[in-house]
Amino acid sequence: MLTSILHRVSGSGLAFVGLPVLLLWLGSLASGPEAYATFQTVAGSIPGMVVLVGLSWAFFNHMSSGLRHFVLDVGAGYELTTNKRFALATVASGIILTVVFWAAIVLL
Repeated sequence: MLTSILHRVSGSGLAFVGLPVLLLWLGSLASGPEAYATFQTVAGSIPGMVVLVGLSWAFFNHMSSGLRHFVLDVGAGYELTTNKRFALATVASGIILTVVFWAAIVLL
């Protein structure tokens, strides 16, 4: 149940927050260096970083859940214990991939 709810939340977050952020980023790129510097300032602030980390979690969680659904569509993983393990792995992998992604960005 939690996996399904998180899949829907992450998909909605990508649609309603991710798309406007992407469009703002592209618009600032097209508008010149001053607009892009303003976007970088806003994105680098604490609320901006919270949004970016949240969007990256939403992406990785939605991707992991989509892969889980793909495995289920193939016909595997319907046993109760396997399904519960896949569900936990989906939630965990979304968090782990987000941490690894941001660690790579910050440390490199």
